[in-house]
Amino acid sequence: MSHLRFGEAPIKSTYLIDSADYIACHNPNYVNLYDLLEGIKEEGTFLLNSSWSQQEMGEKLPGSMKKRIADKKIKFYNIDAVKLASEIGLGGRINMIMQAAFFKLSNVIPVDDAVAYLKGQIKHMFGLKGDDIVDMNVAAVDNALDKIVEIKYPDSWKDIQEEGDGAGDEPDFIKNIMRPMLAQQGDKLPVSYFTPDGLFPVGTTKYEKRGVAITVPQWVMDNCIQCNQCAMVCPHAAIRPYLLTDQELSTLPEGFETKKATGKDLKGYHFRIQVNPLDCLGCGNCADICPAKKPALVMMPIDTQTQQQVPNHIYAEKLPVRDNLMPRNSLKGSQFQQPLLEFSGACSGCGETPYTKLLTQLFGERMVIGNATGCTSIWGGSAPSIPYCTNADGSGPAWGNSLFEDPAEFTYGMFLGDIQQRKKLADLMQGVLNTDISQEIKDAMKGWMENAKDPQGSKKYGDQLKKLLPSIKGNPLINEIYAGARLFTKRSYWIFVGDGAAYDIAFGGIDHVLATGEDINVMVYDTEVYSNTGGQSSKATPTGSVAKFAASGKKTCKKDMGGMAMTYGYVYVASVSMGANKQQLMKAFVEAETYDGPSLIMAYSPCINHGIKKGMGKAQEEAKLAVLSGYWPLYRYNPLLTQDGKNPFILDSKAPDGSLQEFLSGEIRYASLRKSFPEESKKLTARLEKEYNNRYELLKLKANPELICKDAEA
Repeated sequence: MSHLRFGEAPIKSTYLIDSADYIACHNPNYVNLYDLLEGIKEEGTFLLNSSWSQQEMGEKLPGSMKKRIADKKIKFYNIDAVKLASEIGLGGRINMIMQAAFFKLSNVIPVDDAVAYLKGQIKHMFGLKGDDIVDMNVAAVDNALDKIVEIKYPDSWKDIQEEGDGAGDEPDFIKNIMRPMLAQQGDKLPVSYFTPDGLFPVGTTKYEKRGVAITVPQWVMDNCIQCNQCAMVCPHAAIRPYLLTDQELSTLPEGFETKKATGKDLKGYHFRIQVNPLDCLGCGNCADICPAKKPALVMMPIDTQTQQQVPNHIYAEKLPVRDNLMPRNSLKGSQFQQPLLEFSGACSGCGETPYTKLLTQLFGERMVIGNATGCTSIWGGSAPSIPYCTNADGSGPAWGNSLFEDPAEFTYGMFLGDIQQRKKLADLMQGVLNTDISQEIKDAMKGWMENAKDPQGSKKYGDQLKKLLPSIKGNPLINEIYAGARLFTKRSYWIFVGDGAAYDIAFGGIDHVLATGEDINVMVYDTEVYSNTGGQSSKATPTGSVAKFAASGKKTCKKDMGGMAMTYGYVYVASVSMGANKQQLMKAFVEAETYDGPSLIMAYSPCINHGIKKGMGKAQEEAKLAVLSGYWPLYRYNPLLTQDGKNPFILDSKAPDGSLQEFLSGEIRYASLRKSFPEESKKLTARLEKEYNNRYELLKLKANPELICKDAEA
């Protein structure tokens, strides 16, 4: 959506636009989300990008918009920019088409001059990305001018009665605060609408229903092999597997297809993959990674899916979460767990959120997260809607965002407080064991103290105490123990950081926490650039990569954070890539969380700042290629193995397959250097390949020390 104003007086950047000659809407679903025409002048110009015909405009546009168009005699135009971009080869990239349409309709300068300027800028902006990109954008400009259609609307639009807000039974927070804020009307809300403590409820993204995807996946039931990988890689938890009983089959809505569930654990159940089209962002990673012989997911225009799949999704949401039929720590079983991160505002195809979603499915109901400022805090907690949510028991991740530089100290402080409070609980229990209480309570207390560090054991005995203790009246010690019941289940502490925090500004605090030996997990979403600042170079940026402050390619190698942490000997360390090896990822997450000590997990996270030429719909595939080429090794360092006399280091990836240069050429952050500094590119990428080949050889020796002896004998 763009608002542009052209009046007689000069425009000052300090003023907001409140009277516009021209307004364009780049996504048709925005007509239902925003008051797009607020402030448009009489006889102003409105351009809509949609696939709707003139007749469909009367059906699709909200009444308030139609009335304003007619009342203000607005010049109304439509262009199917998505269709045009697709035909040209630009996919969903419509900016240049809408730009050209603006110059034709606004008449701010002669359209021929504007087209010439646009084409000059295209060569300047995209020249480093290749002639094919330049040619496609030039074609977009040329073709856009003839595809604009004027919409002739009837005078009867003036007489339309405006509809209500349609909020129905939504919570007051959603109706009174979230929806106005999402509609860009938040500055009109009175302070009295907000709670005095400033808290916002969790699990509110489910009410947004943006519907902004161009295409969404359609499940092809007969081709599905029920692996659940599509659900795992979805950045927005918008595609999920469901299990149904025979009894539930009798009440299915029309079109809600199921097939017999496979596997001995699921005998007697029926399986379905349900797509949530209005919360999907259309990246296509689910369809791209589907391992079935024939595609079980096919990307289709969203308009072809909403009528059938929106009601199906609403029905599926009401089904029981059957999360106890398969092992939780298995790939397939994990996806039957409820994601406690859903429908975030992360970029389409985001490489970070699938990791977090999986963590919440494994440990979410007892997680405490200290989040560094960065991408993870933007998609994790941007007002007014929050994607972290709770399960049926009301439990979910406790999330807090600290500064960019101190997420480790922030989380460590909460962790130390938890330790002291649980120690106090144990002391209180020890103090009442010799008093006159039932043997049943004594056994539960002994069981809790013996299993305080075990998640399942502490929950088992803690739940027993929650049932037993309220029956004891007049005992102040028992009352104090029961008041701390929220501490019974062992919590799982996580520090969430991007590479900027992990490798740079917050490294000192992270190193301190790792060195303490305490049971805290550090999760590094490694995009290798400061993603939140638009691609700034960091100590995680490899040799030869182009980023802000490294326009001619970074001259120094990437910091070996994993290697540094392993020198402690008691820190669990893992390097993972979901797209490359989901089983290794599952092992790393479970081993790190189970380990009674510090852990560091570095997760390769494809990012829009990488400039992946194939698009973010190939993010999982790109993560796989990174491992195959030797760019990103997979390994685990588990200190527990030393207790059995085993090598704690396990190398989980194979030798580089020789495709590193091909991999680098597929990302603009490396490929652009070949255009701007060809000799420097050749030198730096050759150095990078040598660095990474040598790194693999060193990792192989670390995993197989006996090879050193053989080399020495030779």
